[in-house]
Amino acid sequence: MSALIEGLPDAVALRCIARVPFHLYPKLELVSHSWRDAIRSSELFKARREVGSAEELLCVCAYDPENLWQMYDPLHDLWITLPVLPSKVRHLAHFGVVSTGGKLFVLGGGSDDVDPLTGDQDGSFATNEVWSYEPIMRRWAQCASMILPRAMFACCVLKGKIIVAGGFTSCRKSISQAEMYDPEKDLWTPIPDLNRTHNSACSGFVIGGKVHVFHKGLSMVQVLDHIGFGWTVEDYDRLQGPMAVVQGSLYVMCHGLIVKQEKEVSTEVILASEFRRRIGFAMTGLRDEIYLIGGVIGPDRFNRDIKPMSDVDIYSVDRPTLRQAAPMTKCRGTIFGCTQLRI
Repeated sequence: MSALIEGLPDAVALRCIARVPFHLYPKLELVSHSWRDAIRSSELFKARREVGSAEELLCVCAYDPENLWQMYDPLHDLWITLPVLPSKVRHLAHFGVVSTGGKLFVLGGGSDDVDPLTGDQDGSFATNEVWSYEPIMRRWAQCASMILPRAMFACCVLKGKIIVAGGFTSCRKSISQAEMYDPEKDLWTPIPDLNRTHNSACSGFVIGGKVHVFHKGLSMVQVLDHIGFGWTVEDYDRLQGPMAVVQGSLYVMCHGLIVKQEKEVSTEVILASEFRRRIGFAMTGLRDEIYLIGGVIGPDRFNRDIKPMSDVDIYSVDRPTLRQAAPMTKCRGTIFGCTQLRI
């Protein structure tokens, strides 16, 4: 980089650029080759953290169109479309998705389409491939593969490391194995297995600095406090439904209500009766709000009028209010993946 801004050292100029909102970067790249190189550099990502201009975005992937991701900017209420995920798996689904170190990670998963490696057409395969997306560079890269192929598994980030556990491997075999990924070393290592294996999908959240693995249809939760100590089993008097963590607390949607779920106590928070017929949507937390994204309406009792949605509804947990954000501009229908990204 040279002479980014005349009369200023490049280090100072880069900190100026770092204060510009992320969604304007494609336009700034048109200024010059030097600006383009600066905007697509790892130094810019560091500078955004240093000057306190990092932004919280939401990354979303839906059924339609295939393997396409969009990012939502809540400050400017707009959607940014990413390049198509270059996986060979058609309509990749049931994957894990997290973010750490300013990158989006898409891990494992399966599909209802044909397995590109074996020709399997019953959707029972799983993959161990891992992809990362760098928003600054605007490109996907393939990372080291997981030790085991898996789908419908728990996935979350603990102290900068990605933890995956449970789920199903090829031929829909349920597994208890868990592993950990170090993004800096691009390395997977085994960690203690789950205490129990269940023939159900599972999801993972970090609550109170601990990994919690929830199994669909079960009140039993497996908790990881420290890698070296292994998993413990706890029983939650928990409602079943979509879940999100907001300000360190778990919220569950059940029978048209969004409930704050403690270990032994459930507290009604928000009435969301309009979601009784909306299925396949994403529920996620950002700051002090719950985002409900996409999904489909229907079907009715005659299995007709299935309507893919691109809507985004936002509930505040501090005050029971509902507002709508800009709808997704490209994606619609059942949400396959959703996570926060800080950049």
